[in-house]
Amino acid sequence: MIIGAAVLGTAAATAQASVLPFGPSAPAAATTHAATGGGTKTASLTKSGRGAARGKPGRGAPPSTSRKKARPTAEQAIGLARSQVGIAEDRGGGTKFQRWYMGTSRAGETVGRDGGSIGLYGDANWCDMFVSWVGDRLGFSYSMGWDAWTVAHARWFQDQDRWGTRPRPGAVVFYDWRGGGAVSGIDHVGMVIRTNRDGTIQTVEGNTGDAVRVKTRATDKVVGYGYPAYAS
Repeated sequence: MIIGAAVLGTAAATAQASVLPFGPSAPAAATTHAATGGGTKTASLTKSGRGAARGKPGRGAPPSTSRKKARPTAEQAIGLARSQVGIAEDRGGGTKFQRWYMGTSRAGETVGRDGGSIGLYGDANWCDMFVSWVGDRLGFSYSMGWDAWTVAHARWFQDQDRWGTRPRPGAVVFYDWRGGGAVSGIDHVGMVIRTNRDGTIQTVEGNTGDAVRVKTRATDKVVGYGYPAYAS
């Protein structure tokens, strides 16, 4: 989806979510992306196409809204994500995942970073809000991160030194539908369910065909994977 930092015009910024500290701010110009390819949305600020103010990135890390619980397993994360399959947008382009995100302190943080207003998240591309919702419900945002912009979320995993190129069950997978391979081009995100014998991956993704769906994907458009610190 983007991923959608539901908020910017032609510029956005880096950031992330966690209780861990980060380095100094560093600006990054990028267009907010919506999912394209595989039945997902084309790039835009929000589904309605409304613009928003530009912003500079912040590298502060707000705490999760969820209470920190015992670390879940990858299987528990996948199970929760799969339990949402079939949930689709209403006529206004909204879902419970956007509504949840709008009510979090993180929404205010990302609006401060990217510009716009919290209300714009209501019909924004929501693939990353879906992944963030899963982490929140598991009390695991401190290790899964939470954001509305996939680029910032990927950079957060890099900052945590939990980033790589091998798919693992429960990993957060980041795509660039244009195949550029750069983090700055990421425009969709999901969760890996498993790897298949033919080299493809099975995933569960929000904002895919306007719903949460299970997909089988080739890996040529994958930029990388974020690895939450699941219990073994």
